[in-house]
Amino acid sequence: MDIRVEPILYEQKSVFIQMLELYNYDFSEFSNDDINEYGYFGYGHVDDYWNEEGRHPFFIRVNEKLAGLVLVRSCCEHNDLPNPHNIAEFFVMKKYRKKGVGRAAAMKIFDMFHGGWEVSQWINNVPAQNFWGKVIAAYTDGKYDTFTATEANETGFTFDNSL
Repeated sequence: MDIRVEPILYEQKSVFIQMLELYNYDFSEFSNDDINEYGYFGYGHVDDYWNEEGRHPFFIRVNEKLAGLVLVRSCCEHNDLPNPHNIAEFFVMKKYRKKGVGRAAAMKIFDMFHGGWEVSQWINNVPAQNFWGKVIAAYTDGKYDTFTATEANETGFTFDNSL
């Protein structure tokens, strides 16, 4: 299985928006969000990924087929880390889950950006906590910390992969 992570080009914005809709539909189990009167969830930061420094959008592909997306930001929400990065959004389509696609994509992303990493999940999203716990433990050989940001209803992991 050929798993790739590739930058999303501005010309692919409509595909990016559609993929975010799939992600938000899937995530509504945890967010309790509803669609709007036009049938969309929406995502308030679409254009920011081409207009703001430090935002990096990527598609995940499996054997050339779209399989998900990863949005990386060069900042931290809850921790003070050197050369910070975080996973803003991470989505693997159900067809590709439990096949190592998410794990491979996450590790490729971590390898692309060196420094401090913050990866948070909503407290009620136990499947994401389990996924990230396993991936980060394997990636860091167990050298990571955990945190809870009660005010944001989030928990997560931090590590540093500086060279």
